[in-house]
Amino acid sequence: MRKLIFIFALISSLRINAQELNCQVQVLSQQISGTDKRAFEALQTAIYEFMNNRKWTNETFKLEERIDCSILINLTDRVGTDEYKGTFQVQSRRPVYKASYNSVLLNFNDQDFQFKYIENQPIEYNDNAFTSNLASVLGYYAYLIIGLDYDSFALNGGTPYLQKALGIVNFSQDASEPGWKAFENNKNRYWLINNLMDASFVPLRECYYNYHRKGLDAMTDNKEAGRAVIAESIESLKKVHSAKPLSFSMQVFFNAKSDEIINIFSGAFTDEKAKIVNTLNEIDPTNANKYAKITNTN
Repeated sequence: MRKLIFIFALISSLRINAQELNCQVQVLSQQISGTDKRAFEALQTAIYEFMNNRKWTNETFKLEERIDCSILINLTDRVGTDEYKGTFQVQSRRPVYKASYNSVLLNFNDQDFQFKYIENQPIEYNDNAFTSNLASVLGYYAYLIIGLDYDSFALNGGTPYLQKALGIVNFSQDASEPGWKAFENNKNRYWLINNLMDASFVPLRECYYNYHRKGLDAMTDNKEAGRAVIAESIESLKKVHSAKPLSFSMQVFFNAKSDEIINIFSGAFTDEKAKIVNTLNEIDPTNANKYAKITNTN
Protein backbone atom coordinates (compact mmCIF):
# COMPACT_ATOMS: atom_id res chain seq x y z
CA MET A 1 0.00 0.00 0.00
CA ARG A 2 2.81 2.39 0.92
CA LYS A 3 4.44 1.61 -2.44
CA LEU A 4 1.23 2.55 -4.27
CA ILE A 5 0.99 5.79 -2.30
CA PHE A 6 4.59 6.62 -3.20
CA ILE A 7 3.98 5.96 -6.91
CA PHE A 8 0.82 8.10 -6.86
CA ALA A 9 2.68 10.91 -5.10
CA LEU A 10 5.50 10.71 -7.65
CA ILE A 11 3.07 10.90 -10.60
CA SER A 12 1.22 13.80 -8.97
CA SER A 13 4.50 15.60 -8.39
CA LEU A 14 5.49 15.17 -12.03
CA ARG A 15 2.13 16.49 -13.18
CA ILE A 16 2.26 19.52 -10.87
CA ASN A 17 5.81 20.41 -11.87
CA ALA A 18 5.35 20.01 -15.62
CA GLN A 19 6.95 22.77 -17.61
CA GLU A 20 5.04 25.05 -19.96
CA LEU A 21 6.09 23.71 -23.36
CA ASN A 22 5.57 20.40 -25.10
CA CYS A 23 7.98 21.14 -27.92
CA GLN A 24 8.95 18.68 -30.64
CA VAL A 25 12.32 19.43 -32.25
CA GLN A 26 13.81 18.26 -35.52
CA VAL A 27 17.18 19.29 -36.97
CA LEU A 28 17.79 18.58 -40.67
CA SER A 29 21.43 18.61 -41.78
CA GLN A 30 21.45 16.87 -45.18
CA GLN A 31 22.93 19.95 -46.86
CA ILE A 32 25.91 20.07 -44.48
CA SER A 33 28.84 17.86 -45.47
CA GLY A 34 32.07 17.06 -43.68
CA THR A 35 30.55 17.17 -40.19
CA ASP A 36 29.86 14.22 -37.92
CA LYS A 37 26.07 13.82 -37.83
CA ARG A 38 26.29 13.08 -34.12
CA ALA A 39 26.85 16.78 -33.57
CA PHE A 40 23.45 17.57 -35.06
CA GLU A 41 21.80 14.78 -33.10
CA ALA A 42 23.32 16.29 -29.96
CA LEU A 43 22.07 19.74 -31.05
CA GLN A 44 18.54 18.39 -31.50
CA THR A 45 18.61 16.83 -28.05
CA ALA A 46 20.04 19.98 -26.46
CA ILE A 47 17.33 22.19 -27.99
CA TYR A 48 14.60 19.73 -26.98
CA GLU A 49 15.80 19.70 -23.38
CA PHE A 50 16.28 23.47 -23.33
CA MET A 51 12.74 24.21 -24.53
CA ASN A 52 10.95 21.55 -22.50
CA ASN A 53 12.89 21.39 -19.24
CA ARG A 54 13.31 25.10 -18.55
CA LYS A 55 10.70 26.89 -16.41
CA TRP A 56 9.62 29.92 -18.45
CA THR A 57 6.90 31.30 -16.16
CA ASN A 58 5.90 31.28 -12.51
CA GLU A 59 2.67 29.49 -13.35
CA THR A 60 1.84 25.87 -12.51
CA PHE A 61 1.12 23.65 -15.51
CA LYS A 62 -0.24 20.12 -15.57
CA LEU A 63 1.14 17.76 -18.19
CA GLU A 64 -2.01 18.04 -20.30
CA GLU A 65 -1.91 21.85 -20.08
CA ARG A 66 1.50 22.22 -21.72
CA ILE A 67 1.57 24.25 -24.93
CA ASP A 68 2.01 22.08 -28.00
CA CYS A 69 4.63 23.49 -30.34
CA SER A 70 7.30 22.38 -32.76
CA ILE A 71 10.62 23.57 -34.14
CA LEU A 72 12.05 22.45 -37.47
CA ILE A 73 15.61 23.61 -38.14
CA ASN A 74 16.93 23.12 -41.66
CA LEU A 75 20.66 23.75 -41.77
CA THR A 76 21.83 24.99 -45.17
CA ASP A 77 25.42 26.21 -44.71
CA ARG A 78 28.44 25.81 -42.51
CA VAL A 79 29.89 29.32 -42.35
CA GLY A 80 32.74 28.75 -39.92
CA THR A 81 34.12 26.45 -37.27
CA ASP A 82 31.08 25.19 -35.40
CA GLU A 83 28.94 27.94 -36.98
CA TYR A 84 25.90 27.29 -39.15
CA LYS A 85 23.15 29.00 -41.11
CA GLY A 86 19.65 27.77 -41.87
CA THR A 87 15.96 28.32 -41.36
CA PHE A 88 13.96 28.05 -38.16
CA GLN A 89 10.34 26.96 -38.64
CA VAL A 90 8.24 27.39 -35.49
CA GLN A 91 4.62 26.44 -34.94
CA SER A 92 2.37 26.49 -31.87
CA ARG A 93 -1.16 25.26 -31.29
CA ARG A 94 -3.85 25.60 -28.64
CA PRO A 95 -6.75 23.25 -27.91
CA VAL A 96 -10.33 24.25 -28.71
CA TYR A 97 -12.83 23.93 -25.86
CA LYS A 98 -14.79 20.66 -25.88
CA ALA A 99 -13.16 19.59 -29.16
CA SER A 100 -10.36 17.31 -30.29
CA TYR A 101 -9.18 20.05 -32.65
CA ASN A 102 -6.05 22.16 -32.08
CA SER A 103 -5.93 25.65 -33.57
CA VAL A 104 -2.63 26.96 -34.98
CA LEU A 105 -1.56 30.19 -33.26
CA LEU A 106 1.87 30.68 -34.81
CA ASN A 107 3.38 29.33 -38.01
CA PHE A 108 6.51 31.22 -39.00
CA ASN A 109 9.66 30.36 -40.94
CA ASP A 110 12.56 32.48 -39.69
CA GLN A 111 15.05 32.89 -42.54
CA ASP A 112 17.68 34.70 -40.42
CA PHE A 113 18.95 31.83 -38.30
CA GLN A 114 22.70 31.69 -37.70
CA PHE A 115 24.43 30.30 -34.63
CA LYS A 116 27.46 28.63 -33.14
CA TYR A 117 27.27 25.24 -31.47
CA ILE A 118 29.90 22.92 -30.05
CA GLU A 119 28.80 19.33 -29.56
CA ASN A 120 27.65 18.58 -26.00
CA GLN A 121 28.17 22.19 -24.91
CA PRO A 122 25.21 23.27 -22.73
CA ILE A 123 22.96 26.05 -24.00
CA GLU A 124 23.48 28.77 -21.41
CA TYR A 125 20.71 31.34 -21.16
CA ASN A 126 20.07 34.51 -19.19
CA ASP A 127 16.79 36.42 -19.36
CA ASN A 128 18.66 39.70 -19.06
CA ALA A 129 21.79 39.23 -21.14
CA PHE A 130 22.98 37.93 -24.49
CA THR A 131 24.87 34.67 -23.95
CA SER A 132 24.69 33.21 -27.48
CA ASN A 133 22.55 33.65 -30.55
CA LEU A 134 21.21 30.11 -30.28
CA ALA A 135 20.04 30.70 -26.70
CA SER A 136 18.52 34.08 -27.54
CA VAL A 137 16.58 32.77 -30.56
CA LEU A 138 15.22 29.86 -28.54
CA GLY A 139 14.30 32.09 -25.60
CA TYR A 140 12.65 34.60 -27.92
CA TYR A 141 10.40 31.98 -29.52
CA ALA A 142 9.62 30.32 -26.19
CA TYR A 143 8.27 33.60 -24.85
CA LEU A 144 6.50 34.42 -28.12
CA ILE A 145 4.76 31.03 -28.07
CA ILE A 146 3.71 31.46 -24.44
CA GLY A 147 2.65 35.08 -24.97
CA LEU A 148 0.38 34.31 -27.93
CA ASP A 149 -1.08 31.31 -26.11
CA TYR A 150 -1.94 33.44 -23.07
CA ASP A 151 -3.37 36.15 -25.34
CA SER A 152 -5.75 33.55 -26.79
CA PHE A 153 -7.16 32.69 -23.35
CA ALA A 154 -7.27 36.12 -21.66
CA LEU A 155 -7.39 39.64 -23.07
CA ASN A 156 -3.75 40.81 -23.28
CA GLY A 157 -2.88 37.90 -21.00
CA GLY A 158 0.41 37.32 -22.79
CA THR A 159 1.84 40.80 -22.16
CA PRO A 160 4.47 39.76 -19.55
CA TYR A 161 5.87 37.10 -21.88
CA LEU A 162 5.77 39.25 -25.01
CA GLN A 163 7.68 41.86 -23.01
CA LYS A 164 10.27 39.19 -22.27
CA ALA A 165 10.60 38.51 -26.01
CA LEU A 166 10.95 42.25 -26.62
CA GLY A 167 13.66 42.39 -23.97
CA ILE A 168 15.60 39.64 -25.76
CA VAL A 169 15.46 41.69 -28.98
CA ASN A 170 16.71 44.77 -27.14
CA PHE A 171 19.74 43.12 -25.54
CA SER A 172 20.57 41.29 -28.80
CA GLN A 173 21.14 44.51 -30.75
CA ASP A 174 24.92 44.07 -30.65
CA ALA A 175 24.76 40.48 -31.92
CA SER A 176 26.69 39.85 -35.12
CA GLU A 177 24.05 37.38 -36.33
CA PRO A 178 21.04 38.67 -38.31
CA GLY A 179 17.39 38.88 -37.30
CA TRP A 180 17.51 41.32 -34.40
CA LYS A 181 17.76 44.74 -36.00
CA ALA A 182 15.11 46.95 -37.60
CA PHE A 183 17.19 47.96 -40.63
CA GLU A 184 18.20 44.42 -41.64
CA ASN A 185 14.82 43.15 -42.77
CA ASN A 186 11.18 44.19 -42.40
CA LYS A 187 10.14 40.57 -41.71
CA ASN A 188 12.37 39.49 -38.87
CA ARG A 189 12.25 38.90 -35.12
CA TYR A 190 12.61 42.62 -34.39
CA TRP A 191 9.51 43.62 -36.33
CA LEU A 192 7.40 40.67 -35.22
CA ILE A 193 7.57 41.53 -31.53
CA ASN A 194 7.75 45.31 -31.93
CA ASN A 195 4.58 45.25 -33.99
CA LEU A 196 2.75 43.20 -31.37
CA MET A 197 3.75 45.64 -28.64
CA ASP A 198 2.92 48.75 -30.70
CA ALA A 199 -0.28 50.66 -29.83
CA SER A 200 -1.37 50.47 -33.47
CA PHE A 201 -1.66 46.69 -33.11
CA VAL A 202 -3.95 46.64 -30.08
CA PRO A 203 -6.84 45.31 -32.25
CA LEU A 204 -4.62 42.40 -33.34
CA ARG A 205 -3.87 41.46 -29.73
CA GLU A 206 -7.58 41.71 -28.95
CA CYS A 207 -8.34 39.57 -32.00
CA TYR A 208 -6.20 36.74 -30.65
CA TYR A 209 -8.50 36.66 -27.60
CA ASN A 210 -11.89 37.28 -29.23
CA TYR A 211 -11.23 34.96 -32.18
CA HIS A 212 -10.15 32.03 -30.00
CA ARG A 213 -11.77 32.35 -26.58
CA LYS A 214 -15.07 34.01 -27.48
CA GLY A 215 -15.37 32.66 -31.01
CA LEU A 216 -13.66 29.34 -31.66
CA ASP A 217 -14.20 27.96 -28.14
CA ALA A 218 -17.89 28.87 -28.34
CA MET A 219 -18.50 27.10 -31.64
CA THR A 220 -18.80 23.69 -30.02
CA ASP A 221 -21.99 24.79 -28.23
CA ASN A 222 -23.25 27.33 -30.78
CA LYS A 223 -21.62 27.25 -34.18
CA GLU A 224 -23.39 30.32 -35.61
CA ALA A 225 -22.77 32.53 -32.56
CA GLY A 226 -19.10 31.55 -32.37
CA ARG A 227 -18.64 32.12 -36.08
CA ALA A 228 -20.21 35.58 -35.78
CA VAL A 229 -17.68 36.54 -33.08
CA ILE A 230 -14.82 35.32 -35.27
CA ALA A 231 -16.15 37.42 -38.15
CA GLU A 232 -16.31 40.48 -35.87
CA SER A 233 -12.76 39.88 -34.64
CA ILE A 234 -11.46 39.70 -38.20
CA GLU A 235 -13.45 42.80 -39.12
CA SER A 236 -11.71 44.67 -36.27
CA LEU A 237 -8.36 44.11 -38.01
CA LYS A 238 -9.33 46.71 -40.58
CA LYS A 239 -8.10 49.27 -38.03
CA VAL A 240 -4.63 47.72 -38.05
CA HIS A 241 -4.61 47.46 -41.84
CA SER A 242 -5.62 51.13 -42.13
CA ALA A 243 -2.83 52.25 -39.79
CA LYS A 244 -0.16 49.79 -40.97
CA PRO A 245 -1.05 48.33 -44.40
CA LEU A 246 0.35 44.84 -45.11
CA SER A 247 2.19 44.78 -41.78
CA PHE A 248 4.39 41.82 -40.95
CA SER A 249 2.48 40.78 -37.83
CA MET A 250 -0.78 40.70 -39.76
CA GLN A 251 0.87 38.45 -42.34
CA VAL A 252 2.09 36.14 -39.57
CA PHE A 253 -1.43 36.02 -38.11
CA PHE A 254 -3.02 35.05 -41.42
CA ASN A 255 -0.25 32.58 -42.26
CA ALA A 256 -1.41 30.70 -39.19
CA LYS A 257 -5.16 31.23 -39.55
CA SER A 258 -6.05 31.40 -43.29
CA ASP A 259 -6.80 27.68 -43.79
CA GLU A 260 -8.79 27.57 -40.57
CA ILE A 261 -10.80 30.66 -41.55
CA ILE A 262 -11.67 29.03 -44.87
CA ASN A 263 -12.91 25.92 -43.07
CA ILE A 264 -14.95 27.95 -40.59
CA PHE A 265 -16.74 30.11 -43.15
CA SER A 266 -17.19 27.52 -45.90
CA GLY A 267 -20.25 26.39 -43.95
CA ALA A 268 -21.58 29.89 -43.33
CA PHE A 269 -24.68 31.53 -44.80
CA THR A 270 -24.30 33.18 -48.20
CA ASP A 271 -24.36 36.75 -46.86
CA GLU A 272 -21.79 35.86 -44.18
CA LYS A 273 -19.50 34.39 -46.84
CA ALA A 274 -19.67 37.45 -49.04
CA LYS A 275 -18.96 39.83 -46.17
CA ILE A 276 -16.03 37.92 -44.71
CA VAL A 277 -14.42 37.36 -48.12
CA ASN A 278 -14.62 41.09 -48.88
CA THR A 279 -12.97 41.85 -45.55
CA LEU A 280 -10.27 39.22 -45.99
CA ASN A 281 -9.45 40.35 -49.52
CA GLU A 282 -9.00 43.89 -48.20
CA ILE A 283 -6.79 43.16 -45.20
CA ASP A 284 -5.01 40.00 -46.44
CA PRO A 285 -4.77 40.30 -50.24
CA THR A 286 -1.86 37.85 -50.34
CA ASN A 287 -4.26 34.98 -49.67
CA ALA A 288 -7.13 36.26 -51.83
CA ASN A 289 -7.02 33.25 -54.14
CA LYS A 290 -7.37 30.94 -51.16
CA TYR A 291 -10.34 32.85 -49.74
CA ALA A 292 -12.22 32.35 -53.02
CA LYS A 293 -12.79 28.79 -51.77
CA ILE A 294 -15.21 30.15 -49.17
CA THR A 295 -17.73 31.37 -51.74
CA ASN A 296 -17.11 28.43 -54.06
CA THR A 297 -18.43 25.92 -51.51
CA ASN A 298 -22.09 25.09 -51.07
